[in-house]
Amino acid sequence: MSRERDRITKKLEKNPAQECNKIQQKFYPELFSKFDQITDPRHSSYIDYSSKVMLGTMYYKGIAGISSMQGMTREFNDEIVAKNLYRFMGSNTKKYLPHAVTVNEFLERLDPVELEKIQSDIVNRMIRRKTFDDAKVLGKWLVLIDGTELDEGNTKKNENYLSRCYNRGKENEFTKYYRSVLEAKIYLGNDLVCSMATETIENSAEYNEKKLSEEEIKQDCESKAFVRIAAKIKKRFPRLPVCIVADSLYVSEKVLQLCRDNRWDYIIRYKEVPHRWKRNIRQSRRKIKQEKRNISMGSSLGDRDVNVLKFTETKIRKGKPVTTEYAWITSMEIKDKNAQRLVKAGRCRWKIENHGFNRQKRWQGDIEHACSFHERAQKNHYLMEQISDFMKQLYEYFFLKKNEIRKVQKNISSELLASFGRQLTETEDIPVKLNETVLN
Repeated sequence: MSRERDRITKKLEKNPAQECNKIQQKFYPELFSKFDQITDPRHSSYIDYSSKVMLGTMYYKGIAGISSMQGMTREFNDEIVAKNLYRFMGSNTKKYLPHAVTVNEFLERLDPVELEKIQSDIVNRMIRRKTFDDAKVLGKWLVLIDGTELDEGNTKKNENYLSRCYNRGKENEFTKYYRSVLEAKIYLGNDLVCSMATETIENSAEYNEKKLSEEEIKQDCESKAFVRIAAKIKKRFPRLPVCIVADSLYVSEKVLQLCRDNRWDYIIRYKEVPHRWKRNIRQSRRKIKQEKRNISMGSSLGDRDVNVLKFTETKIRKGKPVTTEYAWITSMEIKDKNAQRLVKAGRCRWKIENHGFNRQKRWQGDIEHACSFHERAQKNHYLMEQISDFMKQLYEYFFLKKNEIRKVQKNISSELLASFGRQLTETEDIPVKLNETVLN
């Protein structure tokens, strides 16, 4: 694209915040109504800001990519910004938006289940739309599963933090504390991933109080959290046709049995087949060749109908051929006509890393920043970031990309924040009535 063409396309976006709001209204107009309908944990006589304003402020913090709560208070302490955000939320304008301390006190008391309901409702709305149907593989929605560490430090911010010992048994032995989450995101195609369930990897009260036996007091981990997140997904989406896509950590009989019990398919990456299964593998002679790619099929693992899918890719790097081998186990039947599609689905696992965790840590916010030391508030901060980030993904694809407006990833949030402070005329404002959605 020439510089002249680049200038012309940028003029299409007069106000980034306004265009982002339009996308939100198109795909999930109930957002602010849902914020207003949560079970408010505060006593009515002490409420200065409604739950819609509290959560709406957090939503726009995520849209603007602001990392800290102090940064939110500082950036939103502007008359025009406050006026615009109140209009966007469909609320009566006040002189100020809620202070960071006020918001954190609210989030400390808010049950995360309230935000999880909105999280699930967003996914249900996206599934019902025909827009994303092409993302399904053999009639199944790809659900990407992976865990990520949010923050680590020398301070144990609350009792739910996990611990990690370094240089154990040596003079310089020390301990660090960290928190992690296991995330399930549904893949909607075109690099769009939407959070559908979140499970915190944390130590239980029994672990902290050492009430259990030595075998049972092991710290929480991704494998244990998978059992819990699978139960959440099944409860929220009981009839959804699901294909679990995960890395080699989940090659276990427990995970396969859970998928089988829930009637889910799976495509799970593995680097090496478990030793106890090796004797049961019979490599098929059938092969698919296309260009420099080779896909071969296997039969079963143990007494399970588990197919082995292998993929070899050769690329030219610095003038030399570099070959990379991939392998997955899958419950899906592998045929000549669907092998390439299954390989592509298996490699979609990277979407949760590149278009999920990495963007939220480096480009569009900072989920590693502990906005509160309170365990419940931390969960609510994370869930609000997932809601904001998905709406921003929709804005990036359905407005910026569709209109060929090129922006550096790290600049998208900052330009949205800058547009919050622009003086809007009445004709440019998004009417309040758009946020007053009648729910069925």
